[in-house]
Amino acid sequence: MLGPDDVAVHCSRVTKHYGTGNARVMALRGVDLEVHTGELLMLVGPSGCGKTTLISVIAGILDQDEGTCLVFGQDVKHMPQHAKTRYRGQTIGFVFQSFHLIPTLTAVENVAVPLLIRGLRRRAALAQAAEMLDRVSLGDRARALPSELSGGQQQRVATARALIHAPRLIVCDEPTSALDADTGQRVMDLLRAVALSADRALVIVTHDARIFHFADRIARMDDGRIAKIVASPEAL
Repeated sequence: MLGPDDVAVHCSRVTKHYGTGNARVMALRGVDLEVHTGELLMLVGPSGCGKTTLISVIAGILDQDEGTCLVFGQDVKHMPQHAKTRYRGQTIGFVFQSFHLIPTLTAVENVAVPLLIRGLRRRAALAQAAEMLDRVSLGDRARALPSELSGGQQQRVATARALIHAPRLIVCDEPTSALDADTGQRVMDLLRAVALSADRALVIVTHDARIFHFADRIARMDDGRIAKIVASPEAL
């Protein structure tokens, strides 16, 4: 039986809608989900089923309408905005599908941003960022601007930025979608090695069946709900 220290994320009856009136769309319809510490959980399902909305709620980027979402026992929705921002910066790393790199900063500067926000001196932050870029095989592109990088390279920069401050929860939206098979496998090896330990967890939204075998569990979503949770892709 799991204790409170074994649960990284606890979602109970979480709902979320967009729009009003005839344009109202229910994105989440009473989601119940637990993510365990030391676990890599994948969210799969058709486009528009609510996967990205759910991880955005988990990461504190969106507030749910109803229900509860606790991250390491913390109710992020009801924190004051300054406390929520600080908590996200300290606890959560997010790899966005659209990368969200700062166009005027080099790759190494983009990766260093979370460390700079936490008050680390610039030289030390850049040194750590350079080491992390090496781990995603981009050490030779450290001084390149995002516009000078391919989509796959930008994706690896975004992954390095999410990992640089050793957050307890890593949330990724399609982290291998722009990567070839070999690079995708290396990125997933890095995510597992860096993100997973007894007090951390990793949640990945993906359509990429090539990486399903990295998951400890796979949760299939459909129409804003968790339809089933399995331990292997063959059971989907």
